[in-house]
Amino acid sequence: MNAATHAPHERHRLALVVIAAAQLMVMLDMTIVNVALPTIQRDLHFSTTNLTWVIDAYVLVFGGLLLLGGRTGDIFGRRRMFSIGIALFAVASLLGGVATSQGWLIAARAVQGIGAAIASPTALALVATTFDEGAERHRAMAVYAAMTGAGGALGLVLGGLLVETASWRWVFFVNVPIGALLLLLAPIVLPKVDGHGGRLDVPGALAVSGGMAALVYGLIRAPGQGWTDRYTLGAFAIGVLLLLGFALIETRTREALIPPRFLRDRNRAGGFAIILLLGGAMLSLLYFLTQFLQEQLHYSSLVTGVAYLPIPFMVASSSLVVSKAIKHVGTRPFLVVGPLMASLGIFWASFLTGTSSYWHVFGPLVITGLGMGLTMVPVTVNAVSGVKNHEQGLASSLLNTAQQVGGSLGLAVLVTVSATAIKHSLQHGAAALHGVTTSPAALAAAQQAAVHGYQSAVRVGSLGAFLAFVMAVLIVRPQTAPAASPEVVATLH
Repeated sequence: MNAATHAPHERHRLALVVIAAAQLMVMLDMTIVNVALPTIQRDLHFSTTNLTWVIDAYVLVFGGLLLLGGRTGDIFGRRRMFSIGIALFAVASLLGGVATSQGWLIAARAVQGIGAAIASPTALALVATTFDEGAERHRAMAVYAAMTGAGGALGLVLGGLLVETASWRWVFFVNVPIGALLLLLAPIVLPKVDGHGGRLDVPGALAVSGGMAALVYGLIRAPGQGWTDRYTLGAFAIGVLLLLGFALIETRTREALIPPRFLRDRNRAGGFAIILLLGGAMLSLLYFLTQFLQEQLHYSSLVTGVAYLPIPFMVASSSLVVSKAIKHVGTRPFLVVGPLMASLGIFWASFLTGTSSYWHVFGPLVITGLGMGLTMVPVTVNAVSGVKNHEQGLASSLLNTAQQVGGSLGLAVLVTVSATAIKHSLQHGAAALHGVTTSPAALAAAQQAAVHGYQSAVRVGSLGAFLAFVMAVLIVRPQTAPAASPEVVATLH
């Protein structure tokens, strides 16, 4: 290879490192905070219900603004918006690491979500801008997808390691040097492509994000303050009105975030529903099981992170098999079997008790990981099947949005289920103990109430995954044409 071709090749390699590292950082923050939650709760005095906002503030804003974030890259230039997204993410991570109050930390997580919503879709768009169509782009997209999958696994392990050896604050600080390095390299190795102009659907983005946030707030407030509390009812009313407003905005704007015609395809709409339900079930399992492993089984933060490794291993290995088999049997068989397996695995996890061994944890995680691995490739292929080239980004963004919003709403619902189950169990225990709250029996009753809350929430979560299976059976239909181009499948493993 001569010098003329060597320089562009090396620049492309560095560009891929920058893009992959950015995606890894964004996805890592989906899970890295999970294993730190018990420590954060003690240090900043979070209630059990308010603690969910440490997760929801990030996931909800990320999912709510993802479509808008991808659009900013098209309009204002992808490299520019990529750098802005990374800068926001890094600054918010620094602020989260030095947080001294609940509101401060939650606000920092929300700003992290804004940065991620800009950086993640523009990173994927930069793959198409930087690499020529064909084998080079296929390899680049495969690396990008690998970072997406690895982020969740690495987040759990790295989060446990940082909490164990330093403090929970380092799950945020770790992003700062990575972000600084990416900002330094981005203008050097990424191509500068001007945006094509256009308008942002800001009203639509604000309406859908505000509506989801209001619903989540109402669901989190209800267990403590009651379902008839005026602020609870007000939050639900505001959420419904904003979402209705969003639907109206989308039918009347030329630059709609979600063009209504895009959801008229039966298979595509069914796929979005499947990933929304599975997103809620999976994020909720990670949230509740993480606390169960630390509080009930007394695992350290590091051991908790390592305990989750069966999920990414099964997702990666089964996805590889599915990506090769899908061209022979289509997407529907996997879209039916995958959610059912995930539902069975999550339901199995709901039978854990305070005396369970790790092997009782290992089995459910293997089955759940297998189910998710069988699902992720076909649900992504299903989402982009038959979509025009200039709308591929919209299809991918919608899929990611459904997953993030499903996770946020699902977590809020199941926290409500858990809190209600704990409350009822404690009331029953207090009545049996005639008001004595300091005896060993009372402490055992409190522990039993916590286990009951975990089991109730995870069982309802498994029902969400089962509903995804029902959606696949009733809505998704076999496709007669090839589901997607090879490069689409290449992004998935």
